[in-house]
Amino acid sequence: MLISLRNDHRDHLKLLLSQPEQVVADFCKLTVDYIQKGPSPKLYNTAASKLNVTPDAILNCVYGLVNLLLVAYKHQLSEADFRDSLLTLGFSEELTPILIQFYEKNKSEVLKLKSRGLSEPHYDDLQWRLEVQLGSRALLEQVTPLIAMDLTLKTEQGAEAHIEHKLLQTDITNLLHIANELEKALSESRSRHSRKVQRVLSNYTQNG
Repeated sequence: MLISLRNDHRDHLKLLLSQPEQVVADFCKLTVDYIQKGPSPKLYNTAASKLNVTPDAILNCVYGLVNLLLVAYKHQLSEADFRDSLLTLGFSEELTPILIQFYEKNKSEVLKLKSRGLSEPHYDDLQWRLEVQLGSRALLEQVTPLIAMDLTLKTEQGAEAHIEHKLLQTDITNLLHIANELEKALSESRSRHSRKVQRVLSNYTQNG
């Protein structure tokens, strides 16, 4: 049988169609790294610079490969059916062997991913207190207010949740900068593009 992907999922894979074999192999490595460790913005920025695209395009392509594998494994495609599906998606004869090897080699990892979902750490709680540094060896009479924070992150893992604490300390100036950046991020999360990405991420865990 041949698998059929939604148009937005197909669009995320288009970046690969015109790339040389080594680039496609590198994307396979990025996808394995994502499955095992989660997103790696530094790697995506490097790849984006080399290919002259945005980091979002790189990340979407990685999501596209994860989705391709999830759908293929769900339907238990044979190697021949997976190859024919790749050709239908527009991949060349030269690129299909790389993706077939990728498909066969990473079955167990992707099935683990499917069973636990694409969970990312998210905010759970924040506790803080005001501290004051009363001088130092260099400045005996300096008074420096500091904010100490305990940031709690939660990662959903099936019926369980993993809790992680991040202990942070900052001065007032940096705290104001962080607050401004968070305000920008909150505004961006409400944008049309971010809502689209959120829908795509949700769909990757509900393929059918």
